[in-house]
Amino acid sequence: MVNVDAYKRQAAAAALDLVRPAMRVGLGTGSTCAQFVELLGERVRAGLDIVGVATSEATRRQADRLGIPLATLDDVPILDLTVDGADEIAPDLNLIKGGGGALLYEKIVAAASTRVVIIADESKWVTLLGRFPLPIEVIAFGLSATRRAIEIAAAAAGSPGPTRLRRAADGHAFVTDAGHLIIDVALTRIIEPRILADRLAALPGVVEHGLFIGLAHTAILAGPDGVRFVERL
Repeated sequence: MVNVDAYKRQAAAAALDLVRPAMRVGLGTGSTCAQFVELLGERVRAGLDIVGVATSEATRRQADRLGIPLATLDDVPILDLTVDGADEIAPDLNLIKGGGGALLYEKIVAAASTRVVIIADESKWVTLLGRFPLPIEVIAFGLSATRRAIEIAAAAAGSPGPTRLRRAADGHAFVTDAGHLIIDVALTRIIEPRILADRLAALPGVVEHGLFIGLAHTAILAGPDGVRFVERL
């Protein structure tokens, strides 16, 4: 039986070797990043001197519990390294992120980072983005109009697909740490990620989208054949 959690931990452990003393480190969100934060906490308790910047309240709580010193981007506006996960990774290292609902903060932190390393198990590697529904963070006002505009923009970019409002486990609308909603778009195939990204970013009501274009520098992927590093060309 494939142990995906073991692969996630292997990828996290490989990323940990990139952390050096005195670094300012962005801490991603999600199950794979939780493994990285756990391992980083062990290093900190053993004497590693770093400062972390969390991309979500969940990551902040975990890091605080593990004794990792934390700051904000107001304190340290330039980060040496960010380690984060992804829902899909294309060969050009463009990504779909936001399955955990932290895409806005994750993108802000990534953009402030000198190096962005994505850790994942091999199942996240795809030849073409789009099978994982694309998360789009939106404000509540004018939700129906924004949702319709998203569908039109996606179709115009060559990737039509239905939208749905993300729900929390209790059935209510999922609310991000920033107080916004998320619309997930089932596109199946994103032929032109950059064009779609530009069209979505231009829509009133859209706060951010889960296409991460040109932000990742390195992907660390773990699977049955071991751990491999992929660098953006």
